[in-house]
Amino acid sequence: MESKDVVQVLSALAQESRLAVYRLLVQAGPAGLPAGRIAELTSIPPSSLSFHLKELSHTGLLTSRQESRFVIYSANFAVMNDILGYLAENCCEGVLCVPSEQGEA
Repeated sequence: MESKDVVQVLSALAQESRLAVYRLLVQAGPAGLPAGRIAELTSIPPSSLSFHLKELSHTGLLTSRQESRFVIYSANFAVMNDILGYLAENCCEGVLCVPSEQGEA
């Protein structure tokens, strides 16, 4: 993954509503949730939610599929794992690190 892609993904998540939506969809797992249910659970108005879903989808963080008359959104776990891998790639110079109780590596 290239750094410009990582920046784009992290920028999309650097907004409270989008972060809440993404965390909800990670919790929902591969089954995902319909847009209406996401709006209910996050208390984001549907007009605003569609903008946030578009931004997250544009980065590849979300996938969507049509089921009957509903659009189901799911977290793209492959992209999430790529981002986490990129962030941890040079952690502790390649040596397995175990965080201390103070949260230090």
